Amino acid sequence: MTDTTSNGFIEAFFTLHHGLPRQAPGSDASTRHLLSLCGPLTERPRVLDLGCGPGRSALLLAAEAGAHGGDVTAVDLHAPFLDELRTAAEARGLADRVRTVEADMGALEQFEDGSFDLVWAEGSAYVIGFDTALARWRRLLAPGGTIVLTECEWTTPEPSAGARAFWDQECPLRSTAGNLAAAQAAGYRVLGVHHLPDSDWAEYYGPLAERVRTHPPAGSPATAAALAATREELDVRARHGHEYGYTGYALRPVTAGDGDAWPARPETTADAAAVRDVNLAAFGTPLEADLVDALRTDGSWLPGLSYVAEGPDGAVVAHALLTACEVDGARALALAPVAVDPALQRSGAGSAVVRAVLAAARKRGESLVLVLGHPDYYPRFGFVPASRFGIRAPFEVPDEAMMALVLDDSVPVPAGTITYPAPFGV
Repeated sequence: MTDTTSNGFIEAFFTLHHGLPRQAPGSDASTRHLLSLCGPLTERPRVLDLGCGPGRSALLLAAEAGAHGGDVTAVDLHAPFLDELRTAAEARGLADRVRTVEADMGALEQFEDGSFDLVWAEGSAYVIGFDTALARWRRLLAPGGTIVLTECEWTTPEPSAGARAFWDQECPLRSTAGNLAAAQAAGYRVLGVHHLPDSDWAEYYGPLAERVRTHPPAGSPATAAALAATREELDVRARHGHEYGYTGYALRPVTAGDGDAWPARPETTADAAAVRDVNLAAFGTPLEADLVDALRTDGSWLPGLSYVAEGPDGAVVAHALLTACEVDGARALALAPVAVDPALQRSGAGSAVVRAVLAAARKRGESLVLVLGHPDYYPRFGFVPASRFGIRAPFEVPDEAMMALVLDDSVPVPAGTITYPAPFGV
């Protein structure tokens, strides 16, 4: 087996990657989307980009932060990458917004606690491990600060032996459910989740594959080993790429006394009328409001999994409901409906109530949630197309709109057709 920890191999590996547009799967679109999950930037935001490489994300972050009077501190252990970043920042007029630091992202004693409003790590946290990154980097955040990182994950419940043979020796992977649970156990609130599209892999692997194809014959054992390792990585992606992918997380530490802008809680008997009013206002017809009322008297109703979010005056402003359904006879939950007072849409109230009801389901040991909804909204909570698991709706629906969220990946995910409770009328 190649010794990928030797200095010669590492240097040859980095040399092979010099001048490439990316050092990991990603895109400017994904960087911007992940940034949007964090909410509005503060004035004069202080951004730390860890494992920045030649700085594709750092440059975009510097432009965004600079518009608010802020800057980016970009950290990498490989000095030539930092040279590339400084040259690119100068060319884009961002030299005064980017500071480079040659350092190990696992040992950042030079930075004081609370030094940054945003800690960013696209495609680099795996170097020290997802859990270690969340533990070590938390102290760097100022109050209200956010961590964004991307992580490679299994996208199938049962990865093949071939895929495992590669990843278990490189960087053992977990599922989205496993990383969500780890983030919450580490004391973070999940602001959003973004599953990087296959095109983000192409942005990285396309130029890398061309570099390998046109590289002159290896002049040293280290270069030969770096080329062989890269070819193996590309080959594994070609054969097993459908089994794993990259996911981005926007996370904020939960602190003592920390409260959500829209506190969420289980509904009580006294909330029934307000829940109906919110559904009537949100959808403009009585269909969803009548559905909720009908589900309350149906055997699929699960006490404690109908949640409301409250406004500053205590009024119900959003509602989310989970009821029991089945996939080929196996238990699952259906998320429907989700309603927000029209005056407060895009305020975060809907996200708050969805996060809360999903957390309640995970706590009580549920394993699978299904939703038919907007494919630009629900992936932020970890939902992926249900077809990945062989799950299908009992009616015609766009593939990307029928989604699933695995809450407990120790439970086998059933495949088959969804059977909804009778009140759904399907």
